[in-house]
Amino acid sequence: MSDRWGREQVLGLAPDAAAAKAAGGVAKPAGWTGTGCDDDAVWGECKGSGTSAYRASADLTEPAFRCSCPSRKFPCKHALALLLLWSEGAVGAGPRPAWVAEWLEQRRERAEKAQVRKEAAAPKAKDPRTAERREQRVDGGVAELDQWLRDQVAHGLAQAEKAPYKLWDDAARRLVDAQAGGLAGQIRALAAIPRQPGWPERLLEEYALLRLLVRAHQRRAELPAALRETVRSRIGFTVQQEDVVRDGERVRDRWCVTGSRDIAVDQLTTRRVWLRGAATGRPALVLSFAAPGRQLDSSLPVGTRVDAELAFYPGAQPLRALVAERHGAAAPAAPAGLAVGGFLEEYAAALERDPWLDRWPAVLAGVRLARAGDGLRVVDGAGDALPLLPSDPWRLLAVSGGRPVTLAGEWTPRGLWPLAAWDEDEGVVIL
Repeated sequence: MSDRWGREQVLGLAPDAAAAKAAGGVAKPAGWTGTGCDDDAVWGECKGSGTSAYRASADLTEPAFRCSCPSRKFPCKHALALLLLWSEGAVGAGPRPAWVAEWLEQRRERAEKAQVRKEAAAPKAKDPRTAERREQRVDGGVAELDQWLRDQVAHGLAQAEKAPYKLWDDAARRLVDAQAGGLAGQIRALAAIPRQPGWPERLLEEYALLRLLVRAHQRRAELPAALRETVRSRIGFTVQQEDVVRDGERVRDRWCVTGSRDIAVDQLTTRRVWLRGAATGRPALVLSFAAPGRQLDSSLPVGTRVDAELAFYPGAQPLRALVAERHGAAAPAAPAGLAVGGFLEEYAAALERDPWLDRWPAVLAGVRLARAGDGLRVVDGAGDALPLLPSDPWRLLAVSGGRPVTLAGEWTPRGLWPLAAWDEDEGVVIL
């Protein structure tokens, strides 16, 4: 068990800051008995406030957690503390106790039953008339959006500043009725632009990209098959996960988990997990979703590498993927990064294939923080720089201490949002 997660990776699993802080207080070897680990799991018993010890265990292949304490947090402070002890080498290898073996076996059986139910519930062949009717509704909604975009430019942008929310909501509602949910989401996102500096230029840019999407949909029969799939996805046509796993492009690699970001919109939280293939250098995006009160998928901890086969969704620039099959547990690893110039070449090539890309994963090697005017930049050894988006740089400054680091983040047309950094002394640090 030489490859163990770092402290930052473990604390990155905490549901909140309070749980992470409490775990640090519980991570004392003297408070634990019966600890042990193997290639797939770690376990132990922690002395609690009552007469009975709390039994905590973690399945390292997911990861998944279990503890007999009454906490409603997941993972609880005991599970986190156990992982902290394990990451520090304070938990030695040993045979699984019966209660751990039973839990892992139950997890395996539940997973098998869930797969059987999933296969049994697989959607049957759809009535082609239903698909045809939806195509007609979407065509009508796209045609109406085309006229709406023309009107916005012809009448000027003043109304966007005076009554932005009603303007976007009305247009988005009509697109929802037309079953073009992807377009509706893009329209709603425009409401935030008039509150930003330089908003007229930005709004015109977004209008132009939407018009390009409209025209691409209207001429979809002339497009290459891969680009046609990209356009359909942006409009709002979805591909079932079962179809992706069965028919999607499969790529096996040792995938480095370079960053994760949670975004809450309305009543749904989306987790974006970025990966990069160690051998192929290929980027991938794994999405998971959770309603309020539900847990997001935590099976891909940042700072690890997993041997897995990914199935990619179709498109001109395949990026979103599903984990189709794993070939072992995740292990700590640092990704190989690019210089700023190499990254921009990669992004430009991706943008050429999919002009509607709104974010792209960046892994930059040997970059330092530097100030430029009122903002911050990351600068590589050649002097090439990229702007940073967040206004609070202190954690990244503390990690780097002025030294070059490997930095991973999300690149957008407005700048780079940092997600994780790797330092020779600190290892991976979640930003």
